[in-house]
Amino acid sequence: MPNPTSFEQQFGFLRSAVTLTNWRTPPFSQWSFQHVWELIPSALIKASPDLAENALVDFGSLLEENVPLSRGPETVAAFLERSHTDALSVMKGGRFAGDWFAAHMPPGSRHIAFSVSKSLTAVLAGILEGEGIFDSASPVAAYLPELTGSAYRNATVRQVLDMTVSLDFDEDYLDPESAFARYRRATLWNPGGNAEGLEEFLLSLEHGTEPHGETFRYRSPNSDLLGVLLERATGTRISELFAEKLWLPLGARTDAAVTVDRAGTARTAGGISLTPRDLARVGEMMRQGGSAYGRQIAPEAWVHDTTTGGSPEAWKRGDFVGLFGEGRYRSQWYQNGKGSYCGIGIHGQWLFVAPANKVVIVKMAAQPTPVDYLLDHDNIAFFEWLAETV
Repeated sequence: MPNPTSFEQQFGFLRSAVTLTNWRTPPFSQWSFQHVWELIPSALIKASPDLAENALVDFGSLLEENVPLSRGPETVAAFLERSHTDALSVMKGGRFAGDWFAAHMPPGSRHIAFSVSKSLTAVLAGILEGEGIFDSASPVAAYLPELTGSAYRNATVRQVLDMTVSLDFDEDYLDPESAFARYRRATLWNPGGNAEGLEEFLLSLEHGTEPHGETFRYRSPNSDLLGVLLERATGTRISELFAEKLWLPLGARTDAAVTVDRAGTARTAGGISLTPRDLARVGEMMRQGGSAYGRQIAPEAWVHDTTTGGSPEAWKRGDFVGLFGEGRYRSQWYQNGKGSYCGIGIHGQWLFVAPANKVVIVKMAAQPTPVDYLLDHDNIAFFEWLAETV
């Protein structure tokens, strides 16, 4: 860690100023999004010590190209700055075509992926299902029989994966008195989280007003529950499962990390930190039908179902129809209705896969607000342009 003087010169504040109260707000997020494990207990996801990262690829003149965005043409460099980008990595046909890092993010640094963690966890579920260890058609109670008083007591794993569980819960990121704030305290993301753990919080959630299975409702506790289900099915911690089943077979170059609560339960809904390039490698594996380096990691049939299946009716009745009008949500991945698919996280995290162009794009950021719908649409337009251009 730099001494306080150099740290303050780089970021404009002292390290001691970053707390659980402010770590997701600017200017502190420029540092904290790359150092979550210094604030919240975390478990390592081991990569291979024998694999070195390849040299970075300069985007060069592409940074000065104009992108057609909602407010008019804007250079790539200007858009990266306006969208508070920390890192951008692009693969084309299985090779890295360009890397860009903000001055405050050293190349090779890990960055929190927030809800792209959901998509990664679903890949792990798909791998285990292919091995016959996990069953998405099973009732949740088959893995968690203690769910008798919870909304999940009569839900299926598939409904958890597709976010069609009916929960009495609002995804309200900014209200300090909301159930979401209580949720974050249980995960140790907010101050005051010492009594209730993540599993206890999940077991306390009540049924919503509609039946399960009808409407896409984006509710992050579903994805944390998925992590708990995977641990129950295997008897193995999430960090160890990720390392054994995904990270090492994938050829990830850098250890990842996932935040955990006081009992060691992983925040699989949003707590994974990893490098942009390793996240791109996950996208490339998906583009290749679940394989990497000639090795089948996730079942090809599962990848096909994840990237083409799902209910358009449930999506159109749901929360995000304004994002992708003809989209779908399947196994914690978004489909844009045009053949591409992605994982999305708050504060500007994206893993965008454009199979028709053989392109994978990772964009990590420190947007000031958790959700910015206008910027979301600009990001999508940027990715579609970049996939055609790179």
